[in-house]
Amino acid sequence: MTAKSQKHWDGDVSDLLRVEEGFRLAAVDPSSTPGYRKGKKAGAEDLASGVDELSDLQERLFARSRVDRTDASVLLVLQAMDSAGKGGIVRHVVGAVDPQGVSLTAFKKPTAEELDHDFLWRIEKRLPEPGLIGVFDRSHYEDVLIGRVRELAPAAEIERRYAAINDFERRIVDGGTRVVKVMLHISADEQKQRLMERLDRPDKHWKFNPGDVDERMLWSDYQAAYQTVFERTSTDHAPWYVVPADRKWYARLAVQHLLLVALEDIDPQWPKATFDVDEQRARLAAT
Repeated sequence: MTAKSQKHWDGDVSDLLRVEEGFRLAAVDPSSTPGYRKGKKAGAEDLASGVDELSDLQERLFARSRVDRTDASVLLVLQAMDSAGKGGIVRHVVGAVDPQGVSLTAFKKPTAEELDHDFLWRIEKRLPEPGLIGVFDRSHYEDVLIGRVRELAPAAEIERRYAAINDFERRIVDGGTRVVKVMLHISADEQKQRLMERLDRPDKHWKFNPGDVDERMLWSDYQAAYQTVFERTSTDHAPWYVVPADRKWYARLAVQHLLLVALEDIDPQWPKATFDVDEQRARLAAT
């Protein structure tokens, strides 16, 4: 399916980016632009065109939930290595719509209270309400990524979590939430360049975390952990999409596309008035 406002896709990008059986992360070129037949300039134009469509669909979804009490919502899950562009997706894609229709959660290190519960406890509390686009900047997948790489939980517990995640996502999808899971796939060289830029620019120092270098040293381990995540949790009801992210403009356009397709599939309609429009027009005219 191609988003109506984006003109330059060649084929179904949702299929091109979707993780299917036999998928190998190592085979994906992080600098590629699957399905897009134009360059950065056209991509910027398509991104701008998509803003109006995304805003319209988001407002329809929000309005419908407030009148018709629909259960429909969208959850965008963003996972990536550091500096892959999650913040840019939040600002340039999701940030283009009315903020009252968006619920953003940036999950950090679990608190003591959160550690006293199952790993999905804090996730459940931040699911989007009906009518909203929810965004998880990092998510429950941290518990099978850094949790595995850093051995923060026993191997048996990590194994249990894959099945728990599948059951959890099945339940929320059955409840009306469309789950769009995106891994922004950046190359090691591009990450190094972006992290170095943060060190070179005083206005970017606040974004640099020395721990990012520590995690970078475990690059191969994280790539293997992501591969396992895709094999174990890319399902029919909640598939993974791997978006090449070395080119920021492409990553933003692709994620916008995936959100547009999810909303177009929901097809939210403006709710009908719960009052007599002609009667209220007459009353207003008489004032």
